[in-house]
Amino acid sequence: MLKLKRVYEPSSKDDGFRILVERLWPRGLSKEKAGVDLWLKDIAPSPDLRKWFAHDQSKWEEFKRRYWTELSQKENTVELIRKKCEEGTATLVFAKRDEKHNSALALKLFIEKE
Repeated sequence: MLKLKRVYEPSSKDDGFRILVERLWPRGLSKEKAGVDLWLKDIAPSPDLRKWFAHDQSKWEEFKRRYWTELSQKENTVELIRKKCEEGTATLVFAKRDEKHNSALALKLFIEKE
């Protein structure tokens, strides 16, 4: 099972294996408080794509398409997340406030579509 959760929310046992999928460490949060088991910064969108998207909801569909193109070239890292899901619950942890338009959600959708 693959779940999503903001890194600023308290961790719980229901989260299972927590994977931070942000390129930059979340501001104002210690590693202990984040409760992250693995930080996969390379799975995050490229800096150019992140700048282009700029959290503009009107660009969401195009952002997903471009990000999925990037993800298709990161097969080993995507496969690592899939393996964690097979072992039990895994939670993609992200920092953005917008829970409906962020790279963690796009990553989850990418993994679930295959």
